[in-house]
Amino acid sequence: MTVIDTSPSVMQFLLAFIVVAPLLGALAALLPAPPGLRGRNPDQAVLRHGVTVTGAVLVAAIVLAAGFDHDHPATMQATTDISWIPALDVRIHLGIDGISLPLLVLTALLTFLCALYSYFKLPAGPSPKAFVALVLVLESGTLATFAVLDLLLFFLTFETVLIPMYFLIARWGGDQRQAAAWKFILYTLLGSVVMLLGLLLIGLKSGTFDMVALATDNGRGLTTSVQVIAVLAIGLGLAVKTPMWPLHSWLPDAHTAAPTVGSVLLAGVLLKMGTYGFVRILLPVAPDGMRTFAPYLAAFAVVGIVYGSLACLALARTGAKGDLKRLIAYSSVGHMGFVLLGIATMTPTGVNGALFANIAHGLITGLLFFLVGAVKDRYGTADLDTLAGATGAALYGRAPRLGALLAFAAVASLGLPGLAGFWGEMLTLFGAYSPAEGLSRPAFRTFMAIGAFGTLLTAAYMLIVVRRVCMGEHAPHSRLSPDEQPQQAPRTADGPQPSGTAGSQPSGAAGSPSLETAGPRTATTPQLADIHPYEAAAWTPLVALTVLAGLWPAVLLGLTDPAVQQLLAGGKS
Repeated sequence: MTVIDTSPSVMQFLLAFIVVAPLLGALAALLPAPPGLRGRNPDQAVLRHGVTVTGAVLVAAIVLAAGFDHDHPATMQATTDISWIPALDVRIHLGIDGISLPLLVLTALLTFLCALYSYFKLPAGPSPKAFVALVLVLESGTLATFAVLDLLLFFLTFETVLIPMYFLIARWGGDQRQAAAWKFILYTLLGSVVMLLGLLLIGLKSGTFDMVALATDNGRGLTTSVQVIAVLAIGLGLAVKTPMWPLHSWLPDAHTAAPTVGSVLLAGVLLKMGTYGFVRILLPVAPDGMRTFAPYLAAFAVVGIVYGSLACLALARTGAKGDLKRLIAYSSVGHMGFVLLGIATMTPTGVNGALFANIAHGLITGLLFFLVGAVKDRYGTADLDTLAGATGAALYGRAPRLGALLAFAAVASLGLPGLAGFWGEMLTLFGAYSPAEGLSRPAFRTFMAIGAFGTLLTAAYMLIVVRRVCMGEHAPHSRLSPDEQPQQAPRTADGPQPSGTAGSQPSGAAGSPSLETAGPRTATTPQLADIHPYEAAAWTPLVALTVLAGLWPAVLLGLTDPAVQQLLAGGKS
């Protein structure tokens, strides 16, 4: 069944366009704008260019999804196969199935929302031209990673995203941005070197780098020792990007220093590339090697779940001076632990849960980073003690719609039934209850119990965050003296602020707390700017999809399940 009747050649063109258009758009962003498109402000013109290109890619991705044959999601569709390096039999091989299509659409959506948000709220930094170009290169590399079907091409696209993300953090980030950017690039590059060796080992030993052929062979052309070495090498590189505990330490620093849109793309898209590699390459190509390492992968995953939750609890406690962005970053370590646990079960239930959790994490954590960025803009800080103190009214009393949306994202992140975060965690735990043949059932049931305990810890720290940030802390001295009251900043008109200078900020988004009062100022409830129209436009799709995926999980599982079943069966339905 297809929503629209699209010919194979049109589907082929759409997928090629989705991969190549952002790269061409990045080149165009660096060139002088044509006379008719310059507008009154060159910076505004280039930001509008970014919105236009990412919007066109999103439309193409939606049309591609509508033309996808949903009756055969296990079949590679929209394929292109062109010889590129004949001596190594490396091919430009593109295609999508039920596993890659949701990630492709998620990437196109989040990048468009980030471009739209940046048009109105560009982070302070160098030229907007460079910012737009880097975001588009990042989008092209990520989309290509989910579309390519050649191991060496996968490695090249996998690495393409590192440089633009490094510069987004280093040039447009906040405090400690240089150190965070270096930590990000060094960790991921070192992991990638090891991963390349594993990919070359598989390609040279099997005689092909074609991922479809390798998945169909299901490891029969590779000895067990080769599979074990390949899984160890490739798995280390993928685990750094995921990130898996204890290879996660670059993530909190990168998220804390990155600009808002950088954090959204890092959490919502880049982390998915690592887990996608486990599912697309290691599970079907080296099943014996995966079976050897699956218990260790599951053990590291559940340690990450508990560790991430405990780190969040430590940051959330009163007096810890915890940063809200850093807390959300540590929560990603726990959430991606569930994804790795599902993959380690090597069962259709567990892998489907991992893929569902991937999408849910992209939607919910992307929304959380948007919201935390907005809170930081209004208060001038993301320090939890400062956010919880102030007047005791906090967000519910000062910006009620923003507070309600933050509470919604928090309960979605803790896995409330009826929202997207629930299904991935539940299916992952079900998969751990009955792992694949050859894996220790008692060990995996122990991992399941630890993972379930991690869900309780997640609920604990998320509810603490909601209570402290949204409700505030009503200390006995909460009524402020005139000398202690926050200073009211002058109103500024809402609207595009595309110049990228440090002084150009929309209403309520300055480097120090910006307050607006709707009437006479009181000691306890100074008002903050609530949700701006451009923020509502960027956040509403994520809210809607979080609810849709929670209430109607069959939309996503109907795509992934047949593809996962065939992948685990070695290409046989």
